[in-house]
Amino acid sequence: MRIIWFRVRTALGARGGDKGMSTSEYAMGTIAACAFAAVLYKVVTSEVVATALQSTIGKALDVPF
Repeated sequence: MRIIWFRVRTALGARGGDKGMSTSEYAMGTIAACAFAAVLYKVVTSEVVATALQSTIGKALDVPF
């Protein structure tokens, strides 16, 4: 009976001890999120993106109704 229970737990992925992320995993996730935010900020505030947005908005406003 113990062997069957062990196989069921293993198949379902129920492993004791893994109840959440550890502190180091939180830290790595936070660092990755901050790095992504910094890259996104640089892209959005770049001259190329600003020019493209101004061009798109200008074209949208010049459309005749």
